[in-house]
Amino acid sequence: MDLRRLRYFVAVAEARSVGKAAERLRMAQPPLSVQIRKLEAEVGAPLFRRGTRGMDLTEAGQALLVRASEALALAADGIEAARAVASGRRGRLSVGYMFVLANAILPRLIPELRRSVPGVDLDFAELSASTREARVLDRTVTVALCMPAINHPEIQVARIGAQRFMLAMPTNSPLARLSSVPMARLHGRPLIALPHPDHGPASSAVVPLLRRHQVVMPIASRVETVHSAMSLVLADEGLAILPACAQLGAPRGIVFRPLRDATDSLDIAVCWRRDSHSPLIRTFLKCAEKVVAAL
Repeated sequence: MDLRRLRYFVAVAEARSVGKAAERLRMAQPPLSVQIRKLEAEVGAPLFRRGTRGMDLTEAGQALLVRASEALALAADGIEAARAVASGRRGRLSVGYMFVLANAILPRLIPELRRSVPGVDLDFAELSASTREARVLDRTVTVALCMPAINHPEIQVARIGAQRFMLAMPTNSPLARLSSVPMARLHGRPLIALPHPDHGPASSAVVPLLRRHQVVMPIASRVETVHSAMSLVLADEGLAILPACAQLGAPRGIVFRPLRDATDSLDIAVCWRRDSHSPLIRTFLKCAEKVVAAL
C-alpha cells in the first residue's frame, strides 16, 4: 500500500475535511479526493461518510486510521534510523583487539568511544596472530587493533603508533638487576619467540633486531600469543622480547627492562576491509589515535 496515500487518508481523517486537509498538504482538493477514492477501492469499503460536522470515519476507516498512523510512524522511524546509521550516530561497531594491546588501550578507548558515539552498540572480540586476518575479512569484526599491522590486499591499514621492544624475564633473573639490558648480554640465552603473523614459523618480529646486533638466541619455544610467552617466561623457560605495552598485563614474577642501544618497535595499527564504508570506522580511528597518542 502506498504510504503517500495513507498520509493523505490520515490528513483527511484528522481535519474531517478534504478541503482543510488539502490546504495542510499544500495540494489541490480534486487530486486529494481522487486519492481517497482510490484508497477506498483498494480497501474495498467506504472509509468516510459525510456528517453534520464534516467527514466522519466509518468503522472500516476507524480501523485503518490506527494502523495507518502506526505505519507512518514506523516508516518515519525507519528513515531516521537509516540516516542515523549512515551518519555514524547509530549502529553496531565490532572491535577486534590483540591481547598485547588490551590493558594499555581498551580501558581508555572504550570510554572515549562511548562518549563519541553514545547511540552505537559496541562489542569486542580478542584476536590472535592466526585469527585476526580472517576475522576482518569475514566481517566478524568491523575494525581490528593490531600489532603489527595486517598485510593483505583487501585490508586497509592506518598506523597510529608504535611500542618499543623490551625484555621480559623472571624477577630472579640476573638481568633483572640491570636498569637496561645490553643486547650482547642476550647472546646464547633461550628465547620464547612469537612468530610474525604474516610469515611462516621460521620468522619472528625480533629477528632483524637480533641479527643487526649479531646476537644469537636459541629458540626454546615458539608461541602465538603474548600471554603464552609470559607464562613460559614465568616458568623460567627463557626470555621474551615483547612490546612495552605487554608489561601492563604481566603476571607477578615477571619484570620488563629496556634494551640498551636498541630502538626497534612494533607498529600499532587499525585495520579494516577496504570495501567497508561505515562512517563508524572514521570515528573509531579518531578515538584510537587520541588514546594511543597519550600512551
